[in-house]
Amino acid sequence: MVTSYKEKVQSLTSEQIVSQFDVTPLASTTGKPTSQGSSNGDEILSGHDEEQIRLMEELCIVLNYEDEPVGAATKKTCHIMKNIQDGLLHRAFSVFLFNDEGKLLLQQRATEKITFADMWTNTCCSHPLAVHSEMGKAGDLSSSVQGARVAAQRKLDQELGIDAKYVPLDDFKFLTRIHYMAPSNGPWGEHEIDYIFIIRANPVLVPNANEVRDLKYVSAEELKEMFKDESLVFTPWFKLICESYLFKWWDQLDSLDQFKSEGIDRLL
Repeated sequence: MVTSYKEKVQSLTSEQIVSQFDVTPLASTTGKPTSQGSSNGDEILSGHDEEQIRLMEELCIVLNYEDEPVGAATKKTCHIMKNIQDGLLHRAFSVFLFNDEGKLLLQQRATEKITFADMWTNTCCSHPLAVHSEMGKAGDLSSSVQGARVAAQRKLDQELGIDAKYVPLDDFKFLTRIHYMAPSNGPWGEHEIDYIFIIRANPVLVPNANEVRDLKYVSAEELKEMFKDESLVFTPWFKLICESYLFKWWDQLDSLDQFKSEGIDRLL
């Protein structure tokens, strides 16, 4: 008998996930990064920014409890809280970019964002797509990590205008995976297995105003002071990662291998 949310997610088979949600089975995916349908006119997205509505058609990687790809579903499908409450899970990544001074680059998400708008968060957080270069192979963590690196490099460019020359794939240091769930506003939320990366770089920033409202480099002490400021709001995954991991890692940026884990930390 299922008695907790964690057990509900764990109990779902690949067949149940495909049949219960609007998921394209892995064998039937086309390799295209977005859905062929259109979200225009969709009532749940009514009134939102047109570019952000378009991005809701991107195809995320739907997972089982063990982080094995089951198929593809739109970003919209993966972020509807009703689906999340029923156990739908997808893959994500979070990048923490530190400059030569050891300061972390934060972004404030744009007002146009459909989920977690205007909240402060880590440098970049998004989703690998259900395409060959970003999905990896089931049961092969190294290829999944590499796919998440490719996605991270892509999104750093799309959100912050960071050219790939400043963030080579091999410079993304993988630390761990966290599994968490969090509601957002209205009908939206997150339920992800999140690949955590740290990278040292001093990039030229050309932020996309449709994605990013503000940017700021901070020290660990400055970030702790920001957390005390009740006028500031932070994404739930960012606070989770900071409190559970980041402040322990911050002084060890040149020796992070000691913290690397191939397991999945369940923060449900």
